Amino acid sequence: MTFQRIVVALLVLIVAGLGAIGYFEWRMAAQVRTLKAFVEGYVFNEAVMACEQAKSSTPFKWNGGKSTSVIGLNSVKLDKYTVSASYTLVADGVYCDYDPIKRKAEIGSSFLERE
Repeated sequence: MTFQRIVVALLVLIVAGLGAIGYFEWRMAAQVRTLKAFVEGYVFNEAVMACEQAKSSTPFKWNGGKSTSVIGLNSVKLDKYTVSASYTLVADGVYCDYDPIKRKAEIGSSFLERE
């Protein structure tokens, strides 16, 4: 009888622990989404200006463009210690990656051609 009580108590503790982990995971995910939205909003104007002023054979026209969209903030882990961030905009089929750390824009005509 004691063994059964111990097993039931352990099961209840495991279920409660998994529930607590799920709750904290959900809360952290909500905070990360909020932080990402804030950073994207903060970087957006800067990215548009840098992309429109970037020198390229294919001009990037966000203002006055017929088809514009924001892909958003992306990050790529280049190696163990280096993470590269980019904010990607698309205007009339022309992609522009803006690096918010270096404050530099690079224009590419196709998503598949970009590095």
